[in-house]
Amino acid sequence: MSHEPPAAVYYCRVSDRRARFERLVLPHMDAAYNLARWLTRNDQDARDVVQEAALRAYRFLDGLRGQAKPWFLALVRNSCMTWLKANRPSEIVGMDPGAPELQRMEDETPETLALRALDRRLLNEALAALPAGFREALILREMEDLDYKDIARITGVPMGTVMSRLSRGRRLLADSLRAISRASTTRVGG
Repeated sequence: MSHEPPAAVYYCRVSDRRARFERLVLPHMDAAYNLARWLTRNDQDARDVVQEAALRAYRFLDGLRGQAKPWFLALVRNSCMTWLKANRPSEIVGMDPGAPELQRMEDETPETLALRALDRRLLNEALAALPAGFREALILREMEDLDYKDIARITGVPMGTVMSRLSRGRRLLADSLRAISRASTTRVGG
Protein backbone atom coordinates (compact mmCIF):
# COMPACT_ATOMS: atom_id res chain seq x y z
CA MET A 1 0.00 0.00 0.00
CA SER A 2 1.42 3.39 -1.03
CA HIS A 3 1.75 6.17 1.53
CA GLU A 4 2.07 8.92 -1.07
CA PRO A 5 -0.82 11.37 -1.42
CA PRO A 6 -2.86 11.22 -4.60
CA ALA A 7 -1.72 13.42 -7.49
CA ALA A 8 -4.72 15.72 -6.98
CA VAL A 9 -3.57 16.52 -3.40
CA TYR A 10 -0.05 17.27 -4.64
CA TYR A 11 -1.44 19.51 -7.40
CA CYS A 12 -3.57 21.41 -4.85
CA ARG A 13 -0.50 22.05 -2.65
CA VAL A 14 1.51 23.33 -5.62
CA SER A 15 -1.42 25.43 -6.79
CA ASP A 16 -1.89 26.92 -3.28
CA ARG A 17 1.84 27.68 -3.00
CA ARG A 18 1.84 29.33 -6.43
CA ALA A 19 -1.20 31.47 -5.58
CA ARG A 20 0.39 32.51 -2.27
CA PHE A 21 3.67 33.37 -4.05
CA GLU A 22 1.81 35.42 -6.67
CA ARG A 23 -0.15 37.24 -3.98
CA LEU A 24 2.71 37.93 -1.56
CA VAL A 25 5.91 38.17 -3.59
CA LEU A 26 5.10 39.21 -7.15
CA PRO A 27 3.79 42.69 -6.18
CA HIS A 28 7.33 43.49 -4.96
CA MET A 29 9.22 42.54 -8.12
CA ASP A 30 9.72 46.18 -9.17
CA ALA A 31 11.20 47.05 -5.77
CA ALA A 32 13.37 43.94 -5.96
CA TYR A 33 14.66 44.87 -9.41
CA ASN A 34 15.26 48.46 -8.30
CA LEU A 35 17.38 47.31 -5.34
CA ALA A 36 19.27 44.74 -7.42
CA ARG A 37 19.88 47.25 -10.20
CA TRP A 38 21.37 49.77 -7.81
CA LEU A 39 23.54 47.16 -6.09
CA THR A 40 24.81 45.40 -9.23
CA ARG A 41 24.82 48.53 -11.42
CA ASN A 42 23.76 46.45 -14.42
CA ASP A 43 20.33 45.64 -15.88
CA GLN A 44 21.05 42.04 -16.89
CA ASP A 45 22.86 41.21 -13.65
CA ALA A 46 19.95 42.70 -11.69
CA ARG A 47 17.45 40.55 -13.62
CA ASP A 48 19.56 37.44 -12.93
CA VAL A 49 19.82 38.25 -9.22
CA VAL A 50 16.07 38.93 -8.91
CA GLN A 51 15.28 35.67 -10.71
CA GLU A 52 17.52 33.78 -8.28
CA ALA A 53 15.91 35.54 -5.32
CA ALA A 54 12.40 34.82 -6.65
CA LEU A 55 13.26 31.13 -6.95
CA ARG A 56 14.52 31.16 -3.36
CA ALA A 57 11.37 32.99 -2.26
CA TYR A 58 9.20 30.36 -3.90
CA ARG A 59 11.25 27.54 -2.41
CA PHE A 60 11.23 29.01 1.11
CA LEU A 61 7.79 30.62 1.08
CA ASP A 62 6.70 28.56 4.07
CA GLY A 63 9.39 30.32 6.11
CA LEU A 64 7.82 33.74 5.58
CA ARG A 65 6.92 35.38 8.88
CA GLY A 66 5.69 38.95 8.92
CA GLN A 67 5.56 41.23 5.90
CA ALA A 68 6.49 39.88 2.48
CA LYS A 69 8.27 42.97 1.11
CA PRO A 70 11.12 43.17 3.66
CA TRP A 71 11.48 39.38 3.60
CA PHE A 72 11.73 39.28 -0.19
CA LEU A 73 14.05 42.30 -0.37
CA ALA A 74 16.31 40.60 2.18
CA LEU A 75 16.50 37.60 -0.18
CA VAL A 76 17.29 39.96 -3.07
CA ARG A 77 19.94 41.73 -1.04
CA ASN A 78 21.53 38.43 0.00
CA SER A 79 21.48 37.22 -3.60
CA CYS A 80 23.15 40.48 -4.64
CA MET A 81 25.84 40.07 -2.00
CA THR A 82 26.51 36.49 -3.12
CA TRP A 83 26.67 37.63 -6.73
CA LEU A 84 28.95 40.58 -5.92
CA LYS A 85 31.31 38.39 -3.86
CA ALA A 86 31.67 36.04 -6.82
CA ASN A 87 31.83 38.65 -9.59
CA ARG A 88 32.95 41.99 -8.15
CA PRO A 89 34.35 41.51 -4.63
CA SER A 90 35.80 45.03 -4.50
CA GLU A 91 32.27 46.47 -4.57
CA ILE A 92 31.26 45.01 -1.22
CA VAL A 93 34.03 46.76 0.68
CA GLY A 94 32.41 48.76 3.46
CA MET A 95 29.29 46.61 3.65
CA ASP A 96 30.21 45.27 7.07
CA PRO A 97 28.73 46.90 10.20
CA GLY A 98 32.13 48.52 11.09
CA ALA A 99 32.48 50.31 8.30
CA PRO A 100 20.09 68.24 -0.34
CA GLU A 101 16.79 67.61 -0.79
CA LEU A 102 15.88 68.31 -4.44
CA GLN A 103 13.08 70.82 -4.91
CA ARG A 104 10.33 70.16 -7.41
CA MET A 105 10.14 72.72 -10.16
CA GLU A 106 6.65 74.00 -10.82
CA ASP A 107 6.93 75.22 -14.42
CA GLU A 108 6.74 72.62 -17.17
CA THR A 109 8.78 74.54 -19.73
CA PRO A 110 11.29 72.81 -22.00
CA GLU A 111 14.09 74.44 -20.02
CA THR A 112 12.85 73.18 -16.65
CA LEU A 113 12.21 69.71 -18.08
CA ALA A 114 15.78 69.63 -19.42
CA LEU A 115 17.15 70.81 -16.07
CA ARG A 116 15.10 68.20 -14.22
CA ALA A 117 16.41 65.46 -16.53
CA LEU A 118 19.97 66.71 -15.95
CA ASP A 119 19.39 66.79 -12.17
CA ARG A 120 18.03 63.24 -12.26
CA ARG A 121 21.03 62.04 -14.31
CA LEU A 122 23.50 63.75 -11.95
CA LEU A 123 21.72 62.33 -8.91
CA ASN A 124 21.77 58.83 -10.42
CA GLU A 125 25.48 59.15 -11.19
CA ALA A 126 26.27 60.45 -7.70
CA LEU A 127 24.18 57.70 -6.11
CA ALA A 128 25.81 55.02 -8.26
CA ALA A 129 29.25 56.26 -7.18
CA LEU A 130 28.51 55.75 -3.47
CA PRO A 131 29.96 52.70 -1.71
CA ALA A 132 27.48 49.82 -1.84
CA GLY A 133 26.50 49.91 1.86
CA PHE A 134 25.47 53.55 1.73
CA ARG A 135 23.80 53.17 -1.68
CA GLU A 136 21.83 50.17 -0.45
CA ALA A 137 20.55 51.98 2.65
CA LEU A 138 19.55 55.07 0.67
CA ILE A 139 17.74 53.05 -2.00
CA LEU A 140 15.76 51.08 0.59
CA ARG A 141 14.85 54.19 2.59
CA GLU A 142 14.36 56.91 -0.02
CA MET A 143 13.20 54.96 -3.06
CA GLU A 144 11.46 51.98 -1.48
CA ASP A 145 10.18 53.97 1.53
CA LEU A 146 11.08 51.28 4.07
CA ASP A 147 11.45 52.11 7.74
CA TYR A 148 14.73 51.66 9.63
CA LYS A 149 13.58 48.43 11.25
CA ASP A 150 12.81 46.81 7.90
CA ILE A 151 16.10 48.03 6.42
CA ALA A 152 17.96 46.54 9.40
CA ARG A 153 16.14 43.25 8.89
CA ILE A 154 16.87 43.22 5.15
CA THR A 155 20.56 44.10 5.46
CA GLY A 156 21.19 42.07 8.60
CA VAL A 157 22.76 44.95 10.53
CA PRO A 158 21.68 46.75 13.71
CA MET A 159 19.31 49.70 13.38
CA GLY A 160 22.08 52.04 14.58
CA THR A 161 24.20 50.94 11.62
CA VAL A 162 21.29 51.64 9.28
CA MET A 163 20.92 55.13 10.73
CA SER A 164 24.67 55.71 10.45
CA ARG A 165 24.75 54.49 6.83
CA LEU A 166 21.83 56.72 5.93
CA SER A 167 23.41 59.75 7.57
CA ARG A 168 26.84 59.17 6.06
CA GLY A 169 25.35 58.20 2.70
CA ARG A 170 23.27 61.37 2.55
CA ARG A 171 26.32 63.43 3.48
CA LEU A 172 28.48 61.73 0.83
CA LEU A 173 25.72 62.15 -1.74
CA ALA A 174 25.32 65.85 -0.92
CA ASP A 175 29.11 66.37 -1.08
CA SER A 176 29.24 64.62 -4.44
CA LEU A 177 26.35 66.69 -5.83
CA ARG A 178 28.00 69.91 -4.58
CA ALA A 179 31.26 68.92 -6.29
CA ILE A 180 29.44 68.14 -9.53
CA SER A 181 27.60 71.45 -9.32
CA ARG A 182 30.83 73.40 -8.73
CA ALA A 183 32.53 71.59 -11.61
CA SER A 184 29.68 72.33 -14.01
CA THR A 185 29.54 75.99 -12.88
CA THR A 186 33.29 76.30 -13.43
CA ARG A 187 32.99 74.82 -16.94
CA VAL A 188 30.06 77.07 -17.87
CA GLY A 189 31.52 80.24 -16.35
CA GLY A 190 35.21 79.53 -17.12
